[in-house]
Amino acid sequence: MKFPEDFTTAPGFDPAEDHIGPFYFLKVDDSDENAVIRQNLFAFEVASRHCNEFDSVHGGVLMTFADFALCRAAAEHYQVETCVTVSFACDFLAGASLGSLITCEPRVNKRTGSLAFVSGDLMVNDGIVFSFNSVVKRLPFK
Repeated sequence: MKFPEDFTTAPGFDPAEDHIGPFYFLKVDDSDENAVIRQNLFAFEVASRHCNEFDSVHGGVLMTFADFALCRAAAEHYQVETCVTVSFACDFLAGASLGSLITCEPRVNKRTGSLAFVSGDLMVNDGIVFSFNSVVKRLPFK
């Protein structure tokens, strides 16, 4: 699958995510102040390298994708800060097969001076396959 041109990747930022992905995010064009912008939309297509022996996406891949999405959301796409995951809890609710498009719109529930609390669901079409809650430590760029 070729993602629409308004999705992009960030190769070189995180070598582990590059190796497991590619994971995509929606580029934000904030030049139109009247546009409704979905800043925290993330996606990837399940390829054979993402699957387990049952031709279903491996749980570790879902966890890595969720972490990718939640950290980008928590750190505002790494525009002003970075972050590291402090805690992560998840539930596997359904499988996703080869060729599935998995999407996520994480919710930043609260930001404090040093932490962000993020939750979300990984979706295939209109069905939830995975849900998560996490806490990340907010860090300034060095």
